[in-house]
Amino acid sequence: MTILLTGGAGFIGSHMAGALLSKNKAFVVIDNLSNSDTTNLKRLEDHYAKTIDFYPDDLRDEQSLRKVFTKYNINSIIHFAALKSVPESVMKPDLYHDNNVGGSKVLMAMAKEFDVKSFIFSSSATVYGEPQYLPVDENHPIKPSNPYGKSKVDTENLLVHDRYFSDQCSTKILRYFNPIGSYPHGLIGESPRGIPSNLMPYLLRVASKEYPYLKVYGDDYPTPDGSAIRDYIHIMDLVEAHYLAMSHATVGVHVWNVGTGKGISVLELLHTFNAVNGLSIPYEMHPRRPGDVSSMFADTAKIKQELGWLAKRDLGDMCRDTWLFKQRDA
Repeated sequence: MTILLTGGAGFIGSHMAGALLSKNKAFVVIDNLSNSDTTNLKRLEDHYAKTIDFYPDDLRDEQSLRKVFTKYNINSIIHFAALKSVPESVMKPDLYHDNNVGGSKVLMAMAKEFDVKSFIFSSSATVYGEPQYLPVDENHPIKPSNPYGKSKVDTENLLVHDRYFSDQCSTKILRYFNPIGSYPHGLIGESPRGIPSNLMPYLLRVASKEYPYLKVYGDDYPTPDGSAIRDYIHIMDLVEAHYLAMSHATVGVHVWNVGTGKGISVLELLHTFNAVNGLSIPYEMHPRRPGDVSSMFADTAKIKQELGWLAKRDLGDMCRDTWLFKQRDA
């Protein structure tokens, strides 16, 4: 029996691959490498002295996808594959719908055809939009403020309204907040192509002198220091949530927030990064970006009660581990 990781060469997917390797689980990776490369997978192969079965396919290519399902006895899918830049999604909404929703439709059809009984979907807190209350629980109204979030809502709805996934499959929707950090000892981490749209990869490039300063978008939010607040979660805590969700076999659609439950401002993260790593990162304040919300952090009571999961690592761990990866990656 084999686990399929879509988008398994990316930041979150490759960390999941590492966790599965460490537990001797059989899996196969599909990733079209649109925003990643195979560096993380190769490092994992070297570290664990194991070969990762990898296919550079696009989920929208039904013929290629069917070949993978025919070759492997896939019993579980963890669906990470998606474009994920909020600013890019605002500029290219059709692309985000075609890639994220269109690819998910083909994958779902294949899962049904091959009778897959466990499906984990990588969703996002962006589905909630501007919070009506904090912390945000799973019953919060769904109102995404950007096309990236809308693509996640559309995919969630496909799963919820498909009778196979609601009546015959154990379907898990994990709404991530903001994963950062790296694999133990900095083995692998996040290295997106081009100019990063997420805070931590950009900060790392400033710390390593690739960029002159960090751009902090928004100093006039209704927050204590004026910068946006997010719920940052260590990537390894997020991976552990997936592992627990994978063992949750109850049929039906289950939705869980995955965060720490604590809101951290952009400036607070920057100051913590400097403090734990002995650095002084230059930064400049810039206007807010379209599609960004002012404050977002999770209510995690549901996943704690139903899966027994709780984030173990703090912001200092996230900042320290991320810089460790960047130094190793240099």
